[in-house]
Amino acid sequence: MVIKVFLATSSGSTAIKKKQQDVVGFLEALKVDYTQLDIACNEENRMWMRQNVPEEKKPANGIPLPPQIFNEEGYCGDYETFFDAKEDNSVYAFLGLPPPPGSKEAEQANKADIVENGTHAEETNAEGNLDDAIEVPVEERNGVAHEEEEEGEGGEEEEEEEVAEGDDEAVEGETAGDEAPAEEAEEAEEETDEAHAEEEEEQEEEDLQSEVTEEEELRQLEEEEEEEEDVEETQEEEAE
Repeated sequence: MVIKVFLATSSGSTAIKKKQQDVVGFLEALKVDYTQLDIACNEENRMWMRQNVPEEKKPANGIPLPPQIFNEEGYCGDYETFFDAKEDNSVYAFLGLPPPPGSKEAEQANKADIVENGTHAEETNAEGNLDDAIEVPVEERNGVAHEEEEEGEGGEEEEEEEVAEGDDEAVEGETAGDEAPAEEAEEAEEETDEAHAEEEEEQEEEDLQSEVTEEEELRQLEEEEEEEEDVEETQEEEAE
């Protein structure tokens, strides 16, 4: 199985270049064999990519942008779906490849198999029944326990009073000590919310810039197609 990555080597969009570099760099880090196919210099590659991207995966204008990833003839996805798979440690499943032994994805698959097959539940039940399997001597269950109960009856009242006093002191200590952590937790939560809001604003700005660059790239590709069509028409007229 050959992984095909369709790229535009001469793209003028910085966002597209960055996405292409991310995909290629991550595949090389995983030592996954892949082939780069340029759609900017090869019309056949561009037409094949556009025809084989599923309709439901194409953007509103119907022109998919690079990078687009295939496994042989099967469509894997675009940069966004590749990024989601990378975050979930499921890149090999995304590419349709078996994960190598020892990888995080292989470990997750093994854990999933264990849960599905019930092995984990059986081990838990076995551990839970260990206490039931231990036999307690009759003397300990009857005589010794009865003697302890008789000896303890006289001192139950004193023990209860000591426990009550200790509980009151513990409650007072916990109440005094909870005020400072609560204030620190509120401050930390406020800082986290502010940082999250800043990240969302930065992400929105990046998304807007990316949309603008993608629109420019689309317009550029459409202009190139129109120029190619004009050249072909001119050549046909000259030939006639």
